[in-house]
Amino acid sequence: MGTPLNDFIYHYHNGSSTHAWEFLGCHPETRQGTEGFVFRVWAPNAQNVSVVGDFNFWNGEDLPMKRISQGIWERWTPHAKEGQAYKFLVTCADGTRVHKADPCAFRTQLVPQTSSVIWRQGQFQWGDKAWISQCGKRPLHHAPINIYELHMGSWKRKDDGTLFTYAEIAEPLANYVKEMGFTHVELMPLAAYPYDPSWGYQVTNYYAPTARYGNPDQLKAFVDTMHKAGIGVILDWVPAHFPKDLYGLYQFDGTCCYELADPEMNEHPDWTTRIFDFGKPEVKSFLISCAVYWLTEFHLDGLRVDAVSSMLFLDYNRPNYKPNRYGGRENLEAIQFLQQLNDACQKVRPGILMAAEESHAFPMVTGAQADGGLGFTFKWNMGWMNDTLKYLKEDPIYRKFHHDKMTFPMAYAFSESFILPLSHDEVVHGKYSLINKMPGDYFWKFANLRLLRGYQMTTPGKKLSFMGNEFGQFIEWNYAQGLDWLLLDYEMHQKMLAYTRDLNRFYLDNPPLWMEDGSWNGYQWIQPDDPDNGILAWRRIDPQTRRELIVVMNVTPVTRPHFRLGVAKLGTYEPVFCSDDLKYGGTGSLPGEAEAEKVTFREYPYSACFHIPPMSVTIFKKKTAKKKPNKQMYPNI
Repeated sequence: MGTPLNDFIYHYHNGSSTHAWEFLGCHPETRQGTEGFVFRVWAPNAQNVSVVGDFNFWNGEDLPMKRISQGIWERWTPHAKEGQAYKFLVTCADGTRVHKADPCAFRTQLVPQTSSVIWRQGQFQWGDKAWISQCGKRPLHHAPINIYELHMGSWKRKDDGTLFTYAEIAEPLANYVKEMGFTHVELMPLAAYPYDPSWGYQVTNYYAPTARYGNPDQLKAFVDTMHKAGIGVILDWVPAHFPKDLYGLYQFDGTCCYELADPEMNEHPDWTTRIFDFGKPEVKSFLISCAVYWLTEFHLDGLRVDAVSSMLFLDYNRPNYKPNRYGGRENLEAIQFLQQLNDACQKVRPGILMAAEESHAFPMVTGAQADGGLGFTFKWNMGWMNDTLKYLKEDPIYRKFHHDKMTFPMAYAFSESFILPLSHDEVVHGKYSLINKMPGDYFWKFANLRLLRGYQMTTPGKKLSFMGNEFGQFIEWNYAQGLDWLLLDYEMHQKMLAYTRDLNRFYLDNPPLWMEDGSWNGYQWIQPDDPDNGILAWRRIDPQTRRELIVVMNVTPVTRPHFRLGVAKLGTYEPVFCSDDLKYGGTGSLPGEAEAEKVTFREYPYSACFHIPPMSVTIFKKKTAKKKPNKQMYPNI
């Protein structure tokens, strides 16, 4: 095992362990020349703990465990074999006995069965050395990031409705994502969970991939395939809370072991789940080691940490709460935990992506820890998402009365390093699919959806879009069935897919859209306040090369010919991308070139008259003098 057991135990109890899975759980171990498996579990307030499983006919008296530290129990047996099911039989302080799954098990049975399964790590042969070697060499803040969020069981299903395994779905998904121009996939939670409609957000087995889609090595094969295709893999991870299934972490040794002990504060009133005790050293070791485990053992490129707001605030969805020691509402232990988490993850995998789903404007979520920040790489911009969708759901006639929803997000756009999400949460539970949120008839719904995606891809922030958005899935997402791929038999859905593909590729090929997402150096308003005409316009700039693009957005179904806008330089401006193109399902009212004149416009010394199509996003660039053919740094500029 390499590290002495006493060192593991010390760091676990001290809250500084980052590799707890290497000694807790079940591991092969040879003693006195005999092969077997050793079991270890943390249950500090248990009277006794035994190992029961297929290897001893589930006899609770056969394999009693020995306490080897203040709360850690151990038992070795030569009879256990890989693939056998097991649990811990815990005798609680009050004498009651309960069967518990191994908190650090690497594999579990398929639901509804709940036992842990003996699994030997280290058997998978990775083939992604080239990918791993280049990770972290390019700062993520100055790179194109366009994430395809998906639920593993409902992207596609087999013809008979059954699920694909991790390995079976890997190649078709990798080919699709690569063809569509996405840079990453983000998988909704895969740690084992008991209840399908929770989508994985209520975890019972934190170290075991759900058996719904196969075994741990098949998940590794999935990641390996993605990396060979040049696609990063991000996983949703849920350290905020856990469900009250009796076989899970809930009152593990008969007491509040992993959860807060205070009955007034240890449960989410809305979710009826238990809240981790982030101040307890062993809980910190368990969770931080879990994050490191997924990043290292499965070669993941990042974690999206769910429900961060619920961790940060003691009064989250709670009318009555107990304040912290200073009288405030902030959860000081959770803040320290998140800082320690991000520090540990960046040390083991420098340059990986750590994203926070935080919706309450907590300061410095992506700020440096030296300055008091939490240390996340990115934060989901929930304000941008909510304002944008509320605005675009309005009939175009009334949008001028809500114009601030499109301009206000820029007031805080650089306060954090943001991801702009159009996520699964927005296309479920009666919220309608993205295209069905859009006003108008069939034609104008697609025009508005193209408008939304064009706006997302050209405004500052990294990008995320949920599966199905790319081709205009009409019904809400249903975790129990595959996407409606049959819609691609219809012309408008084909054209929407083509639009998403071309827009994604345009984004990748044009550094002004991603080189500087974090400051005004990469962005400048041209026209922020013309609600009557429904026109917004801005510049996207690559500070390194000073190359720029002009983005013009028309949120009305009215063509705006000869519309004057400011420009920074004299010259001819040509359209290089337009959502209203016939090939994308638009009206075909394509703009031509616009010649800049020495006519001031606002703070700009020059201006030009642009033809702006209806309900569209159009991107212009300044033409440059033709040169002899050579290899260009930016082929689309």
